[in-house]
Amino acid sequence: MARNKFDIDEDLESPFNIKHFRRAAVYIKKQKKPMLLAFALSALSAAIALSAPLIIQHVVDVTIPAKEVGALFGWAALLLLTIVVSVALATIRSRIMTNVGQEIIFDIRTDLFKHLQQLPFKYYDDRPQGKILIRVVNYVNSVSDVLSNGIINFILEIVNLLFIAAFMFAVDVRLSFVILGGLPVFLGFMLLIKTRQRRAWQAVSNKSSNMNAYLQESIAGIGVTQIFSRESRNEGIFTRLADNYRTEWMRALKYNALVPFTVDNLSTIVTAFIYLVGLLALSPQEVTFGVILAMSSYAARFWQPIQNLSNLYNNFINAVAYLERIFETLDEPVTVKDAPGAKPLPAVQGNVAFDDVTFGYDPGHTILQNVSFEAKAGESIALVGPTGAGKTTVVNLISRFYDVTGGRVLIDGHDISQVTLQSLRSQMGIMLQDSFIFSGTILDNIRYGRLDATEEEVVAAAKAVRADDFIREFEHGYMTEVNERGSKLSQGQRQLISFARTLLANPRILILDEATSSIDAKTERLLQQGLNELLKGRTSFIIAHRLSTVKNCDRIMYVSDKGIAESGSHDELLARRGLYHKLYTAQKMEA
Repeated sequence: MARNKFDIDEDLESPFNIKHFRRAAVYIKKQKKPMLLAFALSALSAAIALSAPLIIQHVVDVTIPAKEVGALFGWAALLLLTIVVSVALATIRSRIMTNVGQEIIFDIRTDLFKHLQQLPFKYYDDRPQGKILIRVVNYVNSVSDVLSNGIINFILEIVNLLFIAAFMFAVDVRLSFVILGGLPVFLGFMLLIKTRQRRAWQAVSNKSSNMNAYLQESIAGIGVTQIFSRESRNEGIFTRLADNYRTEWMRALKYNALVPFTVDNLSTIVTAFIYLVGLLALSPQEVTFGVILAMSSYAARFWQPIQNLSNLYNNFINAVAYLERIFETLDEPVTVKDAPGAKPLPAVQGNVAFDDVTFGYDPGHTILQNVSFEAKAGESIALVGPTGAGKTTVVNLISRFYDVTGGRVLIDGHDISQVTLQSLRSQMGIMLQDSFIFSGTILDNIRYGRLDATEEEVVAAAKAVRADDFIREFEHGYMTEVNERGSKLSQGQRQLISFARTLLANPRILILDEATSSIDAKTERLLQQGLNELLKGRTSFIIAHRLSTVKNCDRIMYVSDKGIAESGSHDELLARRGLYHKLYTAQKMEA
């Protein structure tokens, strides 16, 4: 699909939907008690700090004119105490909110990972991995402070404004209105830029996602890049993506920078008007110098919460873009899931049937059309045919990695859409063409799907698939550490380890999708000896392009033209001289 590219921007939501913050409240409520404590400490700290201008006013207007030196030292000590206590309370509050922020990060990230584990293959088919990773890592980090400190600080700054306004009006009503005079100008400015500001940060989110997606893709494909000497070309692409990100970041930052610039200038103008009105328009009998000093201090303090609120608004705008992406991921439907009332699949014999099955990955494009067949328990079925005909699709439907769009898939007569996924897949062994190796030891990789397996059982499985010999050649044998995707192993070694992992699970139904494609002919012959024993009593579906590997299967099905074009044993199909005969003859001539 078109959106499965690193340079395709995701749709921007417009206008802003408050539902994102309502949903975020679920995570905030879990931290209600520490957040209330932090708010109480913050309010107490702010109230204590606001007493400082009153102390200064009293010292300037009363203590200094009266030349009370002892009292002056007392007031100075009290002023120092207010500062120390205020800072101490703010520090405690900061530590509490740091912990709250990390708890919120943990909860959101855990929910995201849990949901991603349940999403169907189609979700990952449609999106670059980098765009998924950035949501779990970067975006969650970006919103955590807004959802923790941001909420507390927003409420606190509103309370601060009310406290400061109360103190201002208590000192002088007329000068208080001078300070408030700049507020309508500021609010009008914020209304003017808010939509542009939000769109700018949404664009930053998109460009960051694109850059991260390409970076992840480039790292995963570094081998191919170097083989084809694409380094310079790829550097150019990354430079373009990074430049797009930088351009959008600077554009968004421009809007952010306008806010403190406006607040600073309004604060300066308002302070100038306080001195102008206080010293020139009002008489000294009406307004003392101590009052002017106190009011100028309150003016600075009044505009500081407004500056803080504007910064919180900037963070809020950023967080909106990221919350949209986070909740978009959490809202992604789990299309392949347990049906209501789904029951565990009993221990199966292995009868598999397709009953008039129709399926397509995308609407309007059918891969299989009205396909019906039955595989009996213990029967080995080979699926052959041209690339893209639907061989892997057949086994994906048996495993229920995708749900059929029509018809039914039955195992022992049970419709697999009506049984639990865990009970279905736990009785299946699936080895895909891409042999994925996890970081850890070889032992851990082999028993990945059966954690209770003993070391002896692991070794037995490895011996059966002829992996034991090369594993023991490593210095640490089965305890050898391998990297993610098994970069230190050959492709053939990775496939043999994956074979052992699949067989250790002791499945009743075995699916092998090009399982021996990267194994040399000699190893394949040895492997086949072990497999012949292991396949006994199990229903197996084997996809292979090399027909020599499947000619001994009980039945071979030629998949073509959205269905099963031919079905029979190797000898039967050769005798028909149809599609299978043509393919087999062509391979013999190539050999």
